[in-house]
Amino acid sequence: MIGRDYSEKNNRLINNRNKKSEEKTTEVKERLFELFIHDLTPPLSIVSTSTANLLHKTDQYGSLTDQQRRIVERILRNAHKAQTLLQEIIEIFRSEVGLFQREAFSIEKSLRESIMDALEITAPQIVEKLFCAKDQEEFQSILKPHGILVEITGKYFQTPFCHDQKKIQQILRNLISNALKYRREQISMTISGETDLVVLVEDDGRGIPLEKQETIFERFVRLTDKKQPGVPGLGLGLSGVKTLVEAMGGEITVVSREGLGARFTVRIPPLP
Repeated sequence: MIGRDYSEKNNRLINNRNKKSEEKTTEVKERLFELFIHDLTPPLSIVSTSTANLLHKTDQYGSLTDQQRRIVERILRNAHKAQTLLQEIIEIFRSEVGLFQREAFSIEKSLRESIMDALEITAPQIVEKLFCAKDQEEFQSILKPHGILVEITGKYFQTPFCHDQKKIQQILRNLISNALKYRREQISMTISGETDLVVLVEDDGRGIPLEKQETIFERFVRLTDKKQPGVPGLGLGLSGVKTLVEAMGGEITVVSREGLGARFTVRIPPLP
């Protein structure tokens, strides 16, 4: 009897300790979330707006030399990159607590925007041409010479998909950015599905060793490759994609072999 009472008391102590630990973790997450929204968003917005004014309001701020313009454009691109990263982290936190913005939207349009966002840093000259493309056929014809192949089939070629558009575009953008980083010559994107949305992104890069295929979805993990050093990134892209996809009730898988590239497949059910 005494032993059972001691055991129950000990279990209560452990449960209380675990509960306090979970509450502390939640409190830290909420504080971090607050930091991202309130402390980082305004200064980044000021940097971005002020830099854009220097570029475009020459009547007010004066003309720039070619060298000055290139530097200011570089500042603006990196400010936009920081804003995008911040927004992605916010969306991941929102998904972890089940916050989704339900809307019906065009997958074709979302894919176009995601491709342009992914190319904005690495190939802005292509983005300008893509922005002026009249239709999907012209859009694809601009991408093809640069080794980027796109195909949309199935229900969502014409029918809107119902979910959180920001999060879908974040998933697409990160998968595309990842493929662009590691490709040798080309990447391909295929979107299909009759009920669930199915996204396939494949590159012809050096591939992922079998023993590392699980770790690539962990935060801050980046694969090192002596043959391909200096690949940019913080190791947040794929981990964020996995968090978003699973919060949406979907799944992500990877098929890869060393020397033969990697193929990521994402399946996401629509919101009812």
